[in-house]
Amino acid sequence: MTKIIGVAGSLRSGSLNAALLRAAAGLMPPGSELEIGTIKGIPLYDGDLEAAEGIPAAVALLKEQIAVADGLLLVTPEYNNSMPGVFKNALDWLSRPPADSARIFGGRRVAVIGASPGGFGTILSQNAWLPVLRTLGMQPWFGGRLMVSRAGQVFNQDGELVDEQVREQLKQFNRNFVEFLKN
Repeated sequence: MTKIIGVAGSLRSGSLNAALLRAAAGLMPPGSELEIGTIKGIPLYDGDLEAAEGIPAAVALLKEQIAVADGLLLVTPEYNNSMPGVFKNALDWLSRPPADSARIFGGRRVAVIGASPGGFGTILSQNAWLPVLRTLGMQPWFGGRLMVSRAGQVFNQDGELVDEQVREQLKQFNRNFVEFLKN
């Protein structure tokens, strides 16, 4: 069984990216599963907090989910032409302490997708993640991109994927990412 942990980079309950992540979890190929992790509950990074209290429980849980997974799927919104601060903050916490970063990220295979209400998808946000992923020593999958534009029309009011073309693109993306993880 190929196991992927997926994380959406928005805290909003009606997030289009959380909806995309849920849709991805429901469209996995046979022999694979996508577990949904969360960045909710992760505080702003503060070295004083880390020194006084250690790694927060929400961070420790997500770290262990990533550590046992075959791959990581980042589902990123695009805020002001880049990655959301809360999402980057979560990865900053996940890389702490530095001695543990290689266990979580070193050589970890990762893919990035995203949804946006605008017409350009999340291309700038996805590109902004590349230096971060490289710094963490991850192996990004470049075999395909999924940038869902005009996502407000792709999901219904309940956050369900209703666009058949995007559904097929997501299924193909999942199949190809799982194949990348197997090799």
